[in-house]
Amino acid sequence: MEQHNLHKKATLEHIDYKDITALGAYVNPHARMFSRRRTGFSAKSQRDFARAIKRARFMALMPYIQH
Repeated sequence: MEQHNLHKKATLEHIDYKDITALGAYVNPHARMFSRRRTGFSAKSQRDFARAIKRARFMALMPYIQH
């Protein structure tokens, strides 16, 4: 099975927690992060995105949940 890394395809140099539009593409309408299987990220890229989303939530840039 070939692993597709959308992180490299998107040519993002650095995953930034302040880039809400890029992070918002990887969460569902209930503000839950998509799985690695759905995003196609490598394990390291998925961890980086998870860390960025958690930081954005802590800084109140993204919601923890949607109502």
